[in-house]
Amino acid sequence: MLDRHGLVKRRRRRRYRAQGTPLSRPLAPNDLWCADYKGEFMLADKRYCYPLTVTDSASRYLLGCEALATTREKFAFSVFERIFKEFGLPTAIRTDNGVPFASPNALFGLSRLSVWWLRLGIEIERIKPGCPEQNGRHERMHLTLKQEATKPAAANFLQQQDRFDRFVEEYNHQRPHQALGMRYPGERYTASPRHYRGLEELDYPFHDKTITVTTCGRICFEHQKVNLSTVFAGQKVGIKQVDERIWLVTFMNYDLGFFDNETCRLEPVPTPFGAKVLPMSPE
Repeated sequence: MLDRHGLVKRRRRRRYRAQGTPLSRPLAPNDLWCADYKGEFMLADKRYCYPLTVTDSASRYLLGCEALATTREKFAFSVFERIFKEFGLPTAIRTDNGVPFASPNALFGLSRLSVWWLRLGIEIERIKPGCPEQNGRHERMHLTLKQEATKPAAANFLQQQDRFDRFVEEYNHQRPHQALGMRYPGERYTASPRHYRGLEELDYPFHDKTITVTTCGRICFEHQKVNLSTVFAGQKVGIKQVDERIWLVTFMNYDLGFFDNETCRLEPVPTPFGAKVLPMSPE
């Protein structure tokens, strides 16, 4: 009744935009890359396609879009190695917590792929589970990709990859972006000065021992075995005694945890690779 007589003052509904911790400085090209799978869809030949996409966050430049038949790690390795050889290395890569970027049952949720990135000097940024808006720019590109390159799907992988290649060219060099002042991503992006040269040898001069992790994810110490994770298989870790019977295990500059001489069971330190509150963008 009050509403009918104009006596109710309606409050405007506020729209909340997700906010993250602001950057200390604006992003520059190759400060942060974003990677994800667009999501599966079926080709006309009844095979599923999982496009792996990589973008530069600052310039929106689409570094790669690869039509893959699976999300298995070895295929992602090949895609990233090709992109690293062509564009150099970023400072950090932001992903979700799914495979092959992370392993839910491994130490700190690391995967072989993310361990490889760490070896290359690339930092890991993970969005919080269930928060795709933390990778908003990349997700917005996925929407355009889906609309223009997957509907309808191509007949086979070769034809679908051809569509993706044409989309990448148009997206980078023919499509102006409002967030870039109506410039093309190709006008803003420059390749990274950090060239891909493979992996350097790991060395631990300030530790007591350097041990190579076995294929089953263990280190052999004084005739006993300490379980780490298979994601470190083949990697060298440093062992340092910090107390009478306590030893610290380190990978690169990251402390993994402690074990004692008796149980030889690793007690992990708080993860340095957990989800962070990150800058977000809906664009």
